[in-house]
Amino acid sequence: MKVMLRENGPVLIESKGEAKLKQNGEEKEVAGKMVALCRCGQSKNMPFCDGSHAKANFKAPAAEIEL
Repeated sequence: MKVMLRENGPVLIESKGEAKLKQNGEEKEVAGKMVALCRCGQSKNMPFCDGSHAKANFKAPAAEIEL
């Protein structure tokens, strides 16, 4: 699994193996997919990114973690 924090943007999670995401108590299979999660707190589709960081002028550094 790779976790990428995009500069001034969302957290991207890339899963290669089995992975599930819980939203409102419901599990969603995300294996083999790229998921963009909100990092600015402004998304109308939490926990997912909807691009609101651009309008909110969100600023944060980039980083990458391989698990």
